[in-house]
Amino acid sequence: MSVKEEYKTVSHEGSTVFIDRRSRFISHVMPVSDERSAIEYLNKIRSEYPDARHNVYAYIIDENNIFRYSDDGEPSGTAGMPVLDTIRRSGLVDVIVVVTRYFGGTLLGTGGLVHAYGTSASEGLKAAGIVTRRLCDIVDARVSYSMLGSVQHKLMTDGYILEDTVYGEDVAIKICSPVHTTAALIAALADLTNGTAVCTAAGRKYVDKEDEN
Repeated sequence: MSVKEEYKTVSHEGSTVFIDRRSRFISHVMPVSDERSAIEYLNKIRSEYPDARHNVYAYIIDENNIFRYSDDGEPSGTAGMPVLDTIRRSGLVDVIVVVTRYFGGTLLGTGGLVHAYGTSASEGLKAAGIVTRRLCDIVDARVSYSMLGSVQHKLMTDGYILEDTVYGEDVAIKICSPVHTTAALIAALADLTNGTAVCTAAGRKYVDKEDEN
């Protein structure tokens, strides 16, 4: 996967059921890091629902901007594309959505299918936990007890994540800092503590923040 400072995806597998005129639409959503993982998940769903009339899908992979979709037997443009459009409107990447349909005996028409597949995909994405994934520096900061209250207030006010606090001769704080803010954070801690804070880099990782919508 390409390294980006920030992107939106889903945090875990999710599933929902949407019923329209007795047709049952079961959404399955999964975070995936590459196209192989997406295809493996699609095949897994197909094997779990072998009697389903349709297993419509769409996925977007960030690396190389890969996207695929399929109507899987539904009228052209009524199923796979609405699912793909739902993913795109949500601004998500590295995700696959599979919508399994069991026909309820009543034809939904073109507009009805577009609405049903789009709604099912949207509900499934919400169930899978839409998150903003940020690349963060892990900063180990050591501060004196006399400066601790001011430092904690600064970190919480500015929205930094405190992963751990260890109390010893001084206080060791492990901070997740979005990469574009790390230099400013270290400078602010130095200023706040009159240069006594000791900050060291301890690697990088992605940190998820839940979507507020």
